[in-house]
Amino acid sequence: MDLFDRISADIKAAMLSREKVRLETLRGIKKEFLEAKTAKGGDGTLSDEAALKILAKMAKQRKETAQIYEEQNRPELRDNELAEAAVIEEYLPSQLSDEELTAELEKIIASVGATSPKEMGKVMGVASKALSGRADGKAISAKVKELLNK
Repeated sequence: MDLFDRISADIKAAMLSREKVRLETLRGIKKEFLEAKTAKGGDGTLSDEAALKILAKMAKQRKETAQIYEEQNRPELRDNELAEAAVIEEYLPSQLSDEELTAELEKIIASVGATSPKEMGKVMGVASKALSGRADGKAISAKVKELLNK
């Protein structure tokens, strides 16, 4: 079962169990998937890889919005955004820990042969593709910078 079908099935389950936040979030995910399927230049299908990118973007948006609500002292809105982010993250692969990220990036740096911060672009290109969905771009960038500055 691909992600699109899984989301559709989970929408039905959320309706039956009357989970309002989960249902709204899943409907939002399905809307984004449908828009991606029918986007201009698309072939009417949505690969799981593309779906994961959409989910990662949605989760990141929710977390950033929650941070803004936190700064504005709006806990009720922050909590709703965090609840939606938690639902979205259920469909994402588990994120790498700091140690796992460091180990993966050290392998990538060695394979690329980068030795200085000037070669960060080469490393980031490979790392972004290899770690897509398993680590945040900001975290990858910061760790690459740290490793190349040693």
